[in-house]
Amino acid sequence: MPIKLIGRATNCKGKPLWEILANLRNFGVGRIVLRSILQRYPEPCYMKILKVAAMPPTNEPYTDRKVIVLADVVFRGMKESTPMQLDNTTYKADFVLVPKDQEHLYTGVTVPPAEKRVLPRTMEFPPLYLQMLMRDIKAKGIAEPAKQPQLNIVYNTSCMSVKNYRIAEEDETAASITYGLNKSSVFYPKTEASEPS
Repeated sequence: MPIKLIGRATNCKGKPLWEILANLRNFGVGRIVLRSILQRYPEPCYMKILKVAAMPPTNEPYTDRKVIVLADVVFRGMKESTPMQLDNTTYKADFVLVPKDQEHLYTGVTVPPAEKRVLPRTMEFPPLYLQMLMRDIKAKGIAEPAKQPQLNIVYNTSCMSVKNYRIAEEDETAASITYGLNKSSVFYPKTEASEPS
């Protein structure tokens, strides 16, 4: 009887992490493991196992066993500053063990640091909000500013080092963020074609 698969296709190719590490001496400490989903990047992405602790097996059938792993993580050629604990995704069948004779292909690669993209410090106010702001300025009797007021942007800076972004310095040019519609947008007002008389 043929097997009929129901549901969406998975991107995972490999084995769960515990299935790999349980069969290695010393639970694979010192070995290099890949996630196949991260192999889409041209830079090397791998994890070097530092410490392993297995979670207790579940009573539910057909569930893969989870494991807590402390690993040195290299993402897109950049090594994380501190070891990372992996526990939420270890059940996924997405891990591949790198043979010892091929480890130098991953660890020996040096990647030049990527150029950081510059994010702007300010941006235009949304059009409707700008009109309300200018109306309030006129109502208070204050002269209209010569330069259009700008909105200060607040960024989440907790992951700036990972994403290769930095905030522009004072008077530094950066990419501008503007509001508006492209002419190709369905919301852009179309001019009525003149009908022949």
